[in-house]
Amino acid sequence: MPRTAAPLLTSPYPNSPIPRAADSDRRRTNASVILRSVLEHGPVARSTISRLTGLSPASVTDYCARFTELGLIQESATPLRSKGVGRPHVPVDLDDSRFIVGGVHVAVPYTTVALLDLRGRVLAERRIGHDTTDPSRVLARAADGLGALFAEAAGSTPLGVGVAAGGWVDRDSGTIVDHPLLGWREVPVREILGARTGLPVHVDGHARALVNGERLFGRARGSRSVLHLFVGNVVDAAFATNDEVHHGPRSQAGAIAHLPLRGGTEPCDCGRVGCLQVELSERTLCRRAREAGIVDGVNPTHVVAAAERGDPVAVRLLTQRARMTGRAAGLLLDILNPETVVVTELGVIHREDCLRALREEVGDARASAVVPTSFPDSVLAVAGGSVMLDVLFRDPLSVSQATI
Repeated sequence: MPRTAAPLLTSPYPNSPIPRAADSDRRRTNASVILRSVLEHGPVARSTISRLTGLSPASVTDYCARFTELGLIQESATPLRSKGVGRPHVPVDLDDSRFIVGGVHVAVPYTTVALLDLRGRVLAERRIGHDTTDPSRVLARAADGLGALFAEAAGSTPLGVGVAAGGWVDRDSGTIVDHPLLGWREVPVREILGARTGLPVHVDGHARALVNGERLFGRARGSRSVLHLFVGNVVDAAFATNDEVHHGPRSQAGAIAHLPLRGGTEPCDCGRVGCLQVELSERTLCRRAREAGIVDGVNPTHVVAAAERGDPVAVRLLTQRARMTGRAAGLLLDILNPETVVVTELGVIHREDCLRALREEVGDARASAVVPTSFPDSVLAVAGGSVMLDVLFRDPLSVSQATI
């Protein structure tokens, strides 16, 4: 999190509209760093927030008063004793009792819908299997599932809905541009779900969403640069530096499905062999497990269960996949040199031998920089919710005021 406030933006032209826009940017940045400080350090004294952010005590007090009025923060019941002479400080903390956000993650076999609080904690979650890949039907069922969860949380106020998915997702337009495994092209997700839920909807790729989740609520909090590698049926990546996730033109950054992987043997639809996604896909893992007689379905968690029962072939398949994932992580480390690498991959999440295999492939010098996801039991729910929560923590006054 930034430790100093953004510099004031001024213009030598007093009649120019630039100062007005600059003041708006400055207010948004100041509000963001203050609320992030409360999230990270709360309960925390206002004087400590001032020291952490570089903002004046008066400014911090003013923003905290606004946040309290909006219901985003509250004063702690237990005062903090000052080391010196004077009255005790009354610390502030995030108020996670009033607002919630909806999260939607669209995967290949199912959609996950969830409710999260302002700390990124999953309050409720449901998985909706796909009886068709028709986007209208999938999104309608997701909206209905969210509606049911919101109804069960009638005492809370929803701020909006975040949607995460694999493939090419254009954040600015709220569109899934291309998701080959689902057969989706130019699907206006924000428009469809916004109309059905009546709430603000924000859409992003799931690797970028999870980078934001890790920066706000996970192990990557405080890291100056973070790479997230997502390995499921879709394989993609996201990179954040100086608190900004790189999106690229029309949000195409992170498309690594056809990155060549040394040692790969799987033929790809593109005509080559050993492309990253086809090699590491959960579909490939399940097919190999079926061929070995370990499972008879398409659920990759059954391979993990077989390994837990001691099946040596299942263990080998999972550790081999983790090693190949480590090769991909090592290649991305060479290119981007991030401070932290977060990997979301089934074996690495659940098995220490897979995490060791991953780190061994990365190499001893950089192994400690590679960590598994901070959300092993709820990664898809957190991905969806983090899209909306990132918007909130970047512009808390606008998001919360629009709801009240």
